[in-house]
Amino acid sequence: MKLPDFGSRLRPVAAAAVLLPLLALTACGSGDTAVAGAQTSPAPTDDPVAAVRKVDSIAALLPAAVRKSGTLRVGSSAAAPPAAYYPNGSDKQPEGQDIDIADAVAKILGIRLERQDASFETILPALRSGKYDFGTGNFGVTTERLKTIDFVTYIDDGQGFAVKKGNTSFGKKVTDLTQLCGRTVGIGAGTTFEATLEANKGVCAKAGEKPYDVQVYSENGATFTALQQGRIDVIMSTINGLRYQAAQPAAHTTFLGEYHRLDVGFTFKKGSPLTRAFQAAVNELIKDGTYARILKKWGTSASAIETSRINPPEHP
Repeated sequence: MKLPDFGSRLRPVAAAAVLLPLLALTACGSGDTAVAGAQTSPAPTDDPVAAVRKVDSIAALLPAAVRKSGTLRVGSSAAAPPAAYYPNGSDKQPEGQDIDIADAVAKILGIRLERQDASFETILPALRSGKYDFGTGNFGVTTERLKTIDFVTYIDDGQGFAVKKGNTSFGKKVTDLTQLCGRTVGIGAGTTFEATLEANKGVCAKAGEKPYDVQVYSENGATFTALQQGRIDVIMSTINGLRYQAAQPAAHTTFLGEYHRLDVGFTFKKGSPLTRAFQAAVNELIKDGTYARILKKWGTSASAIETSRINPPEHP
């Protein structure tokens, strides 16, 4: 899922590059994009992770080599709030729900995270090659991904749609992909959105309609710029990301509702010995209330899970 899934991700250098044209759009009176409004706003200042402490019984679930080194390498995709982003387009520490949950898990496990920025579509292949120990990036659990990747879930997000504010041609919600027929849809590279649209590309022909056209973007900001400039008609991305963007004071998008829910989790190489420890750590955060405070901070409480699971089946 980027945005989310967010499906594609915006790294620090890219954020600066995208921000200039977005500011130009504002100056011209056509309005800044939702990404611009969100990325130039400060992150929430409360810190629910600060009080988290190591839990020895959970840390003991880690492999001995990890306990000895005290470090794990994480491939992290930071594209847009509320999942993960760089406030004000800075190149300092990323903020967001995914960052807070990963940091809280690390504190329970008594380890340090060596966070490496990566584009969304590169993280899963890099896990399989051993470059990272685990990945974050709002990755949705799908049947296809479960063939090669292990998941430890921490939130329930999914797929949704958004349009430029004022566009009423889709109605109030997109509930069926035939509503996209004859339109141009913007998505992130390597995402569940790309897979969903590819798998269902024949629905328009069956309905006697023109096919939808899919435009794939490697950066989240570029997708929103394309929407504002009229080069695409609608964005398909994460529920939480699109809802967050549309709620910003400077936003110029309208959220068109949920299409398909997906569990979201930390990602690991298949057969990783880390999953039990991560699952126990997430469940400890749920139990002690830290998890609820993190989600409240980022406005994603409606996506809370009751318990973390390892490799659950994809939502029907």
